[in-house]
Amino acid sequence: MIIFRYLSREVLQSTLAVTAVLMLIITSARLIKYLADAAAGKLEAGAVFLVLLYRMPGFLELLLPLGLFLGILLAYGRLYLDSEMVVLSATGVSQKRLLLYTLGPASVVAVCVAVLSLYLSPYGLSQAERVFAQQESRSELDLLTPGRFQSQSSGQVTYAEALVDDRLKQVFISQLDNQGRPILLIAESAERRLLPEQNQRFLVLHQGYRFDGRPGDLNFTRIAYQEYGVQLPEPELSAEIRALDAQSSAALWQATGARERAALHWRFSLPVLALVVALLAVPLSHTNPRQGRFARLIPAILAYLLYVGLLTSVRSELEKGAHPAVLWAIHLAFLLIAANLIWLSRFWSKLVSRGVARLMTWLPKKRAV
Repeated sequence: MIIFRYLSREVLQSTLAVTAVLMLIITSARLIKYLADAAAGKLEAGAVFLVLLYRMPGFLELLLPLGLFLGILLAYGRLYLDSEMVVLSATGVSQKRLLLYTLGPASVVAVCVAVLSLYLSPYGLSQAERVFAQQESRSELDLLTPGRFQSQSSGQVTYAEALVDDRLKQVFISQLDNQGRPILLIAESAERRLLPEQNQRFLVLHQGYRFDGRPGDLNFTRIAYQEYGVQLPEPELSAEIRALDAQSSAALWQATGARERAALHWRFSLPVLALVVALLAVPLSHTNPRQGRFARLIPAILAYLLYVGLLTSVRSELEKGAHPAVLWAIHLAFLLIAANLIWLSRFWSKLVSRGVARLMTWLPKKRAV
């Protein structure tokens, strides 16, 4: 029991450390994107961290299996490097027992991934989608910040000195017409007006001037107006969330479509992915102290990328109508590979050693001839 607790602690500590680093990288990239959307006026500043919080379960369901895989490689690699595995083997901890000990923390991670993929991630995506829908329902007038020039998605530049009682004061708008000529609008105040029958929003300017063209040109015009309306386009906000991924697992279970079935099987396959990669990591973590701790890290990562890449490709085929058994066949294939590495590792090592020995003895004879 002491050995089990020791190995579990080593694996879980490494898993949490690796997952935290990967999570920091992913969330930083997303945070930069959302801050850029907020700076462009597509997203409210207060919604940035809320959306990021809702997206975290979706990140974790994919990062936890990778963190577990790398955590086992790093933890057991250190034990092999420090000859602790040799001591454990001398005290009766066989490869089979080591595998059973590893399934303890791997099962904990698999349960966490199952909760994330089946419940928390769809809920978080649905809430993030709701926030995005609220942001898209706003007009560009709602996104204006008094006291600063702001560019809209249509190329229009807007400035308002202040916002008082839902009215903008001292408004300046710059835009281009169909011929590329500049149009400047200046007004004492402006307000938003909605036409429900056309579902259109307008920014209505009061007491101002419109300037068309460039000063000095023959076609330069100056028009004074009492009221002038500018249609406000809806902001283009890329939510990057599929409605299918935001559906609950219960709704997907009742659905009969190919895309819904593919999404449901994908959610069930993620906990299995965590268990299979744990079984793969145990034999791949075996390193010679002379080779170093990271000797097999790159080949192991390539194997993991191949595994996930095949699952992703098969998911795309499932959405087109392929049978779900293809997805589980990928899991079964890598499970057989893990079993092969665990129980037949000595056989393959001897086979490779004999092949290398025969090659070394064959080369001098070839040179002599």
